[in-house]
Amino acid sequence: MKKIRLALGLLLCLSVTTAYSQIRYQVVNRIHLEGNGGWDYLTIDETSSRLFVSHGSVVQVIDLTNSTLIATIPDTKGVHGIALANDLNKGFISNGKDTSVTIIDLKTLQFIAKVKVTGNNPDAILYDSFSKKVFVFNGRSSNATVIDANLNKVVATIALIGKPEFSVSDLNGKIFVNIEDKNAICEINATTMKVEQTWSIAPGEEPSGLAIDQKNHRLFSVCNNKLLTVLDYDNGKVISTLKIGENVDGVAFDPILQRIYSSNGEGTMTVIQEENANTFSVLENIPTQKGARTITLNSKTHRIYLPTAEYGTTPAPTTENPRPRQALKPDTFTILEISTK
Repeated sequence: MKKIRLALGLLLCLSVTTAYSQIRYQVVNRIHLEGNGGWDYLTIDETSSRLFVSHGSVVQVIDLTNSTLIATIPDTKGVHGIALANDLNKGFISNGKDTSVTIIDLKTLQFIAKVKVTGNNPDAILYDSFSKKVFVFNGRSSNATVIDANLNKVVATIALIGKPEFSVSDLNGKIFVNIEDKNAICEINATTMKVEQTWSIAPGEEPSGLAIDQKNHRLFSVCNNKLLTVLDYDNGKVISTLKIGENVDGVAFDPILQRIYSSNGEGTMTVIQEENANTFSVLENIPTQKGARTITLNSKTHRIYLPTAEYGTTPAPTTENPRPRQALKPDTFTILEISTK
C-alpha cells in the first residue's frame, strides 16, 4: 500500500509540474495612449471593463472591450493612484503635486469634488468597502489621510513610522501598508483608524508593491533587493522569499489561478505559483518592456496590464539636477496587455 501511495504521489507531482511547465505568458496587445508625461499606478474596474491609468497630470480611461480611450479626467496634477468604490459609484484619485484627492462619478466619469489631504505627496490610495473609508498614504509626511467616502470629508490622520507605499485591505476591518524606508508592514484598524501592528519583512528591503491572498491570509511584498516576501498576516511572520527582477514597483495576485505577478522595471514580469499557503515556486520570468514596473490584474479574464514608454538618452548632470532621469521618447506611452499563450 505504501508503494502504491508513493507512486500516486509521484504521478500527481509529475502531472502538476507538467501542467505548470506548459504555462507561458506573452504580450498580446499594446494600447497606445497620447501624452508624454510620467505614470504610476493603474486600476481596473471589472464591473465596467474600464482601465484607469495615471499619466502626467491626467487620468486616462480605456474601454477594455475594444482597447480605446473613452475619457480623460483632467486636473490631477502629479497623479499617483486611483481607488474605486463601485458600491458608492465613486472614484478617488490621489494628486501628488497639489496635495489633494479628486472624486469622480464612476458611471459618467464627471467631477464631483476635490478634497485636500493632511500630508505631503499623496501617493498610494485605497478604498475599503468594509469601513466605507478611503485611505490616502502621503509619501513625504509619513502619514495617512482618512476620508469618509460617503461624505467626501477628511475624518482622521494616521501617523506612520516611515514612508508608506502600496496598501491592501482584508475586507474585514484590517488595512496593511508597506513602509518603504523601515522594511516593514503596518496593520491599521479601519474602524479605530489606528496602527495596531508593525512587522519586519526582512530579508526584504525597501518594499513597494503589495498584494493580498485573503483566503490564506498572506501578504506579498515586492522589494528593491529583488525579493518577494510572503508574510502571514495572522502572526506577522515571513514564511517565504522568492527571487524576482530588478526595479520592481508593483505586484498582483490572481485568487482563482493562485498566481502572483511581479512587474519588474528592468523589462520582465515574474510569475509565481502559490501551491498552498506555505509553498510557492517561480514559474517563469517573461520579457515585457523596460519601465513596465506597475501592474493591475483583471481577475475575470486573468489578463494583466502594465504601463510603460520607450526611453531615449540620459541628459548630462547639472548642478540643479545632478541625477537626471533618462528621457522618454515622445508619443511612445503604451499599456502592455499580457495573457497566457
